[in-house]
Amino acid sequence: MKIGLLLPTREAILAGDFAVTPMLDLAERAEAAGFDSVWAGDSLLARPRFEPLTLLAAVAARTRRVELGTAVLVAPLHNPVLLAQSAATLDRIAQGRLILGVGFATRNARVRHEFDAAGADFEHRASRMTELMEICRLLWRGEPVSFEGRFWNLKDATLLPTPHRPGGPPFWVGGNGPLSLRITGRHGDGYFPNMATPDQLASAWQTVRGEAPAGKNLTLAFYATLNVNPDAAQGRADMEQFIQRYYDAPFAAMSQRQACFAGPADACVEWLAPFLDQGVEHLVLRLASGDQESQFQRVAAELLPRLREARPA
Repeated sequence: MKIGLLLPTREAILAGDFAVTPMLDLAERAEAAGFDSVWAGDSLLARPRFEPLTLLAAVAARTRRVELGTAVLVAPLHNPVLLAQSAATLDRIAQGRLILGVGFATRNARVRHEFDAAGADFEHRASRMTELMEICRLLWRGEPVSFEGRFWNLKDATLLPTPHRPGGPPFWVGGNGPLSLRITGRHGDGYFPNMATPDQLASAWQTVRGEAPAGKNLTLAFYATLNVNPDAAQGRADMEQFIQRYYDAPFAAMSQRQACFAGPADACVEWLAPFLDQGVEHLVLRLASGDQESQFQRVAAELLPRLREARPA
C-alpha cells in the first residue's frame, strides 16, 4: 500500500501565506521521509488555494520518486484540450509520476458561482467530465483526433508532446454519490473517495466494480483526515477548529461525510484498518491542524512507520 500526503495549499491561503517555497520544501521533505506521493487540492473561488497543476509542476522539478496527484481536480471547469496539454507537459516533467484525481464537484451556491465565473456549465458538469476524460485520452495518443461530442468538437486535432506515461496519466474519480460511482466504474482508472465509515466504503467499492466492464482493473485509493496527537481530546479540538474553518461549516456535519480521526498514532492505525481492509492500494492523508509543521513531524515520525509495519509495501 502506498501512502501520500496532501499539501496544505488551502491552509496556506487561510493563513494569509502566499509563499510557494515552503510548500515545495514540504514536498521534498515528504519524499525524504518515505511518503510515496504528494497531492494538491483544487478550487477556483469556492475554497481558494494554489492552482494544482502549476504547483505540481514545481514539485515535480524538486522531487524524483514520489507520485504527484490532484485531490481532486474540478474537471468540468476545464477545457479538455487545454487540460490534456497541461497534464501531458506535467507528466513529462514528472517522468510519468502524475495521477489525475478528478471530480465534478458538489451542488452548492459557492461551487455554482465558481462555475459561472469560469463560464462552465454547472448543470451538466458530470457529463462534461466524462467527455473531457474521453477527449484527453484520445489526444494523449499523439494522433489526429476528430471528435463530435455533446460539449466539444475537434477536427484533425493533434496534441504534442504526448505524456511520458503511455496512454497518459490515470483518472481516479472522487465522489460518493450514485452518479460518481457509475462514472468511476465505466470511465475511471481508479476510485478516490472520502467516506465516513468502512461500511460506506465497502458498499461504494462494490457498486463501482459492478459498474465496470468485466476484466477492468481499478485502483482503490482513500482520502482520510487525521490529527495525530498523544492527547486525543486536544487533537480533536484542533481538528474540529481546522475543519470548521476549512469548510466554513460545522464539524458535526462534515464528519458525517468524511473520514476524520484524532488521537495517538497507534489509535490512528487501528481506526484506519477497517477502511484499508477493503483493499485500499493508496492512502492519502490530510493533516487537520492549525500547526501543519508539528503534524507533519508527528505523522512522519510516528504514524508512517506504524502504517508500514501494519501494511508492508
